[in-house]
Amino acid sequence: MVQRLTYRRRHSYATKSNQHRVVKTPGGKLVYQTTKKRASGPKCPVTGKRIQGIPHLRPTEYKRSRLPRNRRTV
Repeated sequence: MVQRLTYRRRHSYATKSNQHRVVKTPGGKLVYQTTKKRASGPKCPVTGKRIQGIPHLRPTEYKRSRLPRNRRTV
């Protein structure tokens, strides 16, 4: 029989901001792992096209020192 899974956080609806993956632990149990939303990446304000050479990250990851300055700009 398949093991039943419950959300690990309070929000119990299957919305875009509440996506999960099923992951098997080393003990053989199945648990939900919360996934982050996919980033669309920065766009040029004039043309609206994607800026090449800059990784697609969520907005907070650009602000926190996850990327050095020379990787954030072209």
